[in-house]
Amino acid sequence: MDTSALGTPAPSPDMLAPLPGGTAALIGLGALVVVTVPFLWPIARHVNVMAHEGAHALAAILLGFALETVILKRETGETTYKAARGAILRLITVGFIGYLGPSLFGLAAAKLIETGRVVTVLWLLILLLVLLFFFIGRSLGMLSVPVAIVLLVLVTRNAHAWLEEIVVYGLTWLLLLDGVRMAVAHGAEASDAVTLGGRTHIHPRFWSLLWIAGTVLAVIIGGKWLVLRS
Repeated sequence: MDTSALGTPAPSPDMLAPLPGGTAALIGLGALVVVTVPFLWPIARHVNVMAHEGAHALAAILLGFALETVILKRETGETTYKAARGAILRLITVGFIGYLGPSLFGLAAAKLIETGRVVTVLWLLILLLVLLFFFIGRSLGMLSVPVAIVLLVLVTRNAHAWLEEIVVYGLTWLLLLDGVRMAVAHGAEASDAVTLGGRTHIHPRFWSLLWIAGTVLAVIIGGKWLVLRS
């Protein structure tokens, strides 16, 4: 039957019903294992590095700075950009956003999942990674970012809908939980916290506590969207 003839719009091809709450919770438990088990952590940690530096880079561009290069190593990264004089508030914003980056990306993905836009999450991730690749300097990122893009494209082009959902849910949980893990692990010794402390004369521990609070809140809100949907 042609539903359009009855005035009912056909469902969008990127719309999928969210997974049952129990299944979403199990995927979240699997992601928690990945970020806590030592021999699995290196993969999750590099995903965090990409999201962290990607957040710095995106914020720098949006705030009008000239982005120069993004270095992605196995465990750390560095984003360099040219800032105009007198841009202290923008500099603070760019420096602050990094440790919240994975959580914010995860939160945005969780909201899209809640509304059934699972495939949209995949294509947005691909788009962001492609944009990031144009600024990658000579580092591990020259390999890891293209590999991530290819894997995500393969999922969108060849995987069944149920596999797409599992991948998207897994990545979303990973970003949310990764954010907490890194904020807690680095604490006040994080280089971003030290830099912000120097620019604002506010103790690095203050910034660390803000990151921990923000990432934990993101897990609570994102988890509700993924598991306890209304």
